[in-house]
Amino acid sequence: MTAPLILDLCGGTGAWSAPYAEAGYTVRVIDPLADGRDVRLMERCKDRVHGILAAPPCTHLSSSGARWWEAKGSVALLEALSVADACLRVVMVHKPAWWVLENPVGRLSRYFGKPRMTFDPCDFGDPWTKKTCLWGDFSIPTKAPVPITHAKGSSPIHRAAPGPDRWRFRSATPPGFARAFKEANP
Repeated sequence: MTAPLILDLCGGTGAWSAPYAEAGYTVRVIDPLADGRDVRLMERCKDRVHGILAAPPCTHLSSSGARWWEAKGSVALLEALSVADACLRVVMVHKPAWWVLENPVGRLSRYFGKPRMTFDPCDFGDPWTKKTCLWGDFSIPTKAPVPITHAKGSSPIHRAAPGPDRWRFRSATPPGFARAFKEANP
């Protein structure tokens, strides 16, 4: 019997799909930075897809960058939406048992509507905040809140030092949430 296939679209660090890989699932990370593949050019998989995790880049969508939206213009927004739209195309084509698309609070709600769920990492055992939205067809994970261990405004996510890997740290799925999501969506 073949292990269930999970697609991790725009998976970057692979942190969200890690609990699936650890449990023996077959995981394919589709990410131009991880493997050079762009989800917008992804063809239909021959194998049955069990679940899809999608985390399109938030650079041009997240409210944390709202002060730069006007200067970036519509080209940056179209770029970001084309990746999010491609993730939804992959969902439509494969019809998995469950699917989820993640992005921080920002402009995506204007296009996808109200998210099915929002959370902060502290809701699932990681002691910081970063309000995140989820759209899709999935079972909502059980929360296990912990106290926030940083002073207001000093979250490790918000205070990450500038540098070439800052995006990787800021975009990584919190491990507590990744585990809880996998438990709710086997």
